[in-house]
Amino acid sequence: MNFVLDASVALLWLIPSTQPAGVPYAQGVLEQLKEGRSVVPSLFFLEVGNVICKLEGKGQLTEADSQRYLALLGQLNIVVDSATAKQATGDTLNLARRHRLSVYDAAYLELALREGLPLATLDADLAEATSKVGISTSIGKG
Repeated sequence: MNFVLDASVALLWLIPSTQPAGVPYAQGVLEQLKEGRSVVPSLFFLEVGNVICKLEGKGQLTEADSQRYLALLGQLNIVVDSATAKQATGDTLNLARRHRLSVYDAAYLELALREGLPLATLDADLAEATSKVGISTSIGKG
């Protein structure tokens, strides 16, 4: 299965303690990604890097932990969308306005709509907007 991967899910593979209730969903997405492919907006790795930097700075994560996590991401079939920036001040901005999302979150929604793919997210506001536009957040087998 192909899908759009939100950083909120991928970061839970690194720091599951931040949202324990979401761990089963995140693990299911990871299992699906081992067989499928995900597409991410170009800001995905900036978001991941930002969280890693903050956690390392607070002493909540070691550089070795970060490197293991980044190696995991490198092994997965994650494709970076090349049109994210082109959509930013058009469809993405309009989705952000309409659904009261950050433009960053709306980039994931715009990508899911443009590609016709489900969106794996643990962000409540993004999941709500995704549902409103008829995009699934169900990622998994079966």
